[in-house]
Amino acid sequence: MASNQNKKENETDDDSEFDCHGIMINKDKRDAMAGGLLDLLKPAVEEVDLRVKSVRESQVELRQHIDDLDEVLKHLATEKEAPIELDAYVKKLTNCKRKITVINSILHNAQERLSRLHYNISREKAKKKAQLEPPTLWPQL
Repeated sequence: MASNQNKKENETDDDSEFDCHGIMINKDKRDAMAGGLLDLLKPAVEEVDLRVKSVRESQVELRQHIDDLDEVLKHLATEKEAPIELDAYVKKLTNCKRKITVINSILHNAQERLSRLHYNISREKAKKKAQLEPPTLWPQL
């Protein structure tokens, strides 16, 4: 048994390590696997990096175009007048609104008068009907 232990101790030298499952791995194999993974992932990472840089550059360019457009629009707003003079139309609309309000008030007053007239006619009609009809006699018991 002592000879088996010596063999295990001799096998575990500096160029071997244990992985997460307790399996002994040679450092050369580990380095080769890491290199392979790096070679596999490096092109994808570089492509993503290039695309991120491209997006950032396009965003900077877009921001510049937006700023330029903002400047042009501000310049146009200060130099150009409205193509149509709207003050006359606003005054016409205000006058129409005032006339509509007056007409609405007149119609409301007329409706109130008609309602009172209808009530008075109904009341007079009931009085005349009561005068024309003979009183009903209650049956005698």
